[in-house]
Order: sequence, then C-alpha cells, then structure tokens
Amino acid sequence: MHICIDTRGAKLYAGTGIGTYTARLMENIINIDGRNNYSFFWPNDGYDFLLGRSNINLTLFGEKNKKFWDEVFLPAQVKKINCDVFHLPQNGLGLPKSKHCSYIATVHDLIPYVMPETCGKSYLDKFMEEMPYILEKCDKVITVSNYSKQDIIKYFKLPEDKIIVTYLAADSRFRLMEKERAWDFLKKEYSYSNDFILYLGGFSPRKNVDGLLEAYKRLYRELPGYYDLVLLGASKDNHYELKKKAENMGLRDRVVFAGYVPYEHLPYFYNCASLFVYPSLYEGFGLPPLEAMTCGTPTITTNVTSIPEVVGDGALLADPYDTDELTDKIYKTISDAEFREALSAKALRRAYNFSWKKTVIETIKVYEEVYDRR
Repeated sequence: MHICIDTRGAKLYAGTGIGTYTARLMENIINIDGRNNYSFFWPNDGYDFLLGRSNINLTLFGEKNKKFWDEVFLPAQVKKINCDVFHLPQNGLGLPKSKHCSYIATVHDLIPYVMPETCGKSYLDKFMEEMPYILEKCDKVITVSNYSKQDIIKYFKLPEDKIIVTYLAADSRFRLMEKERAWDFLKKEYSYSNDFILYLGGFSPRKNVDGLLEAYKRLYRELPGYYDLVLLGASKDNHYELKKKAENMGLRDRVVFAGYVPYEHLPYFYNCASLFVYPSLYEGFGLPPLEAMTCGTPTITTNVTSIPEVVGDGALLADPYDTDELTDKIYKTISDAEFREALSAKALRRAYNFSWKKTVIETIKVYEEVYDRR
C-alpha cells in the first residue's frame, strides 16, 4: 500500500497541537511500519532525519506562494505518484478538489463552529468554506476524542462509523525526572530558580489565560511560599494584551511571560513546576495536561469539552467560568503537600494509558481499512 501524508504541519506548525500530532505521527510510522510505502510532503529543508529509509519518499514543497503549492502542486503530486491513500493531518484543510485515491483527514476539533469568536477571520473563513467538502469527500475521518466525534456528528450528521477516534499521547521525552537534574537545567539555560505555577499553550481567548491571571492575583500573597506564575507559549493572539493586564494588576514581577520554549526543553519546565494549570474553555483533546501528568506534575484543568475524557482522575477539574473555584483549587494543591503528592501519583497512573505507538498503530489500521474497501 502506498500512503501519502501531507506532513508539512510538523515544521510549519511546530509548537502547536497540530504540529506535534503530525511530527509524532511521522516519527512513529518510521519506527513501526516497514511494510507499507510512504510519501511525505515536506517544506523546503530540515528533512535529513527522513533520508536513507527504503520505504519513505520525500516530495519537497516551497513555503512561499502557498496557494500554488496547496491548490496546484499538491493535487498534481497525489495523482502523479499513484497514492492509494492520502492523509491530511491538519484538519483536512487543503484537500484536493479532484479525487484520485482514498482520502483521510484528521479533524482535531470544530472550534470555528463552536467558538467562532476566538478564531482569526482568515482561518475562520477557510475552515467554514472547506470543512463541509472535506467531511463529505473523505472515506474516513480521524478525530482525537469522543467529544470531538460527537461535535462532528452534531454539526455535520456524519455516520458514526465514518469517524474513528485515535487518542493523542505525550512524547517519550516527557517523563518523571530527578528534581535536582531538572532544576540544574533551568538554572543553567534560563537563569531561573524560583518555585512556580506553570501554564503552557496559546493565548487566544478560549485558552482562558485571563481567568488564570485573575485567580493568581487573588491568591499569590496567601500561598505558603513564593510562587511565580510562568506562562510558556509563542507571543501570538492576545499575548500582548494579557501581558499589559498582568502589569496593570501589579503582577509585573510575579508573572513571567517566557515566550516560545524549544520542545525538548518542556519536560524540564513540567518537572520543576509545583503545579500545572490549564484553564481552557474548549479543547478537541488538550495535550499539555497529559504531558504534565506524564511528568508527574500535579495538574489542574477544566471540566468542559474533551478534557475530562482525557485526564480522567489524573487531574483536578474546575469550572473555567468560576474564578473562585479555580482559585480555591490552586490554593489547596499548593498548600497541601500530601494532597499534591497523591495527585501526582494519580497523574502518572492515568498517563500510562496513552502512547504514540498505540495511536499510530490504530492510524495504520484506518489506512488499511480504507484501502481494503476500495
């Protein structure tokens, strides 16, 4: 079977959920599947790790003039190289208008339909225009949680058996470390040594970082010790507005907007954090809480959308619309060492249920099922 995958998102969207999904999909296919043949579509350079593999071919794309590469070059390549199955991991956006083989898309969430006010206009317009076509033309749709599956059924009336759920996972580099080793790294690389509460993710309104700032302002003076709030994530969306808000709250010296951090450094931040808080209003899966839990970090997240399905009893859940509840649960976790240790143990137990190897094995089964039905 010849499977073509548009893997450009691994590079172009590095640091996002879709970028991480695409990168881990590639890595594990390379490690697991030596039987099928693959063509990976890749942007420009940085592909040395893909060379010298007998069942992996590369088709290089440019990064400028995206319209040409998406609408002209990609469909021509799918036809030219005789794909049996073509997989688009980034919500199916850019699916060719003509069909030359079986199509699969991974639709991570329907945020533009559910919370359109949190999306940029160009992405919102593209998503709303293309998604009905994508879901109609695909032979199978992969999604990342049962919650997202139900959203797709709700908005598009797709048959349940057309949608396959494959959970995401934390990469193997996320693991429990010796605290001393993790702290040595942060002190050396970031000159940072204070205890801290951690958030990792974007700064769009649906991430509810605003709510986290409000909760932190209410309790930081009451905590039994000196805890900064460290926010990791690229300086996009409402980053500037949130930074100004923290300053106006008098938190300039206590809230650290650390910006984008290389992926390989994240396990050190998780391991050093006294608590990870992820106050999101909506997630198709929500990978950061699972990464934190895999490192044994006590985690507080929200009781909405897919998040309870993913974290189970491995994290403490709070109503994201109730700042008092979030504040109380942060205080409880930080101030009660025994409770914090029990939450850490639950986090590790829950995280063991997820692995990228399992995700990719299930994804390959979807390829095979679609191929066999041709």
